[in-house]
Amino acid sequence: MAKTYSSFEEIEHDLKKYDLQRQISLEEIKLLKTELKEDLQPYQWVSTIFSAVKKYGIYYLIKRIFK
Repeated sequence: MAKTYSSFEEIEHDLKKYDLQRQISLEEIKLLKTELKEDLQPYQWVSTIFSAVKKYGIYYLIKRIFK
């Protein structure tokens, strides 16, 4: 739906608002990119692997105890 403007001030106000929204969105994208890079670092994978091994090890230990 098209907006009807009655003055250049309204147009300028909306343009500034949209520019700020665009800048905020770009900064959010940059932050997400940085977070993704950090999540894909090798030390994150090692932590995940240790967590999985620990869970499996506890499960295996409990299974062996009750046999």
